[in-house]
Amino acid sequence: MCIFVIITAISLIIKSLLVNLFSMKKTYLQKGFTLIELLVVIAIIGILSSVVLASLNTARNKGADVAVKSNLANTRAEAEIFYDVPSPTYEGVCALTGANTIGDSVTAANAAFGGAIVAFADATASTYNTSQCHDALGTWVAWVPLKASTAGTPSAWCVDNTGSSRGVSTLLAANAQVCPAS
Repeated sequence: MCIFVIITAISLIIKSLLVNLFSMKKTYLQKGFTLIELLVVIAIIGILSSVVLASLNTARNKGADVAVKSNLANTRAEAEIFYDVPSPTYEGVCALTGANTIGDSVTAANAAFGGAIVAFADATASTYNTSQCHDALGTWVAWVPLKASTAGTPSAWCVDNTGSSRGVSTLLAANAQVCPAS
């Protein structure tokens, strides 16, 4: 549709220029563009710039979502190292500081989303714009919203110790230890 509008506007400008150039009337022999021609060109530039800006915003959101997914993909390897050293447990893997904890990766994913930093607590449910990380002796789960998430329809990326790494549209419940089903 946009291309059709541009082609139509350009053809009108060319037609107007040809009429002005080849007309025998003295009034059309003046040099320059008419006000209508200039307004059409300005309108075309405005339409094109709005399309470009909309595309850039979409690309920026997709880039942020990829950053969230990338940070959470790293958490699985970190959690397995945490599990093996020094004893086989996931308890404490969501800590924000410490050796091989995943809290820093979840916080980095949350920063890519642009959400507020929250303290990770097992008994806390997620909201459409807050990240969560729950851990227990034999399990853990991390949930971070994506840019497409809104109050009515949450959209998030979830990873857990079962190997699940997927997009979900369900909030993470308090004390949840695996990713929601959908």
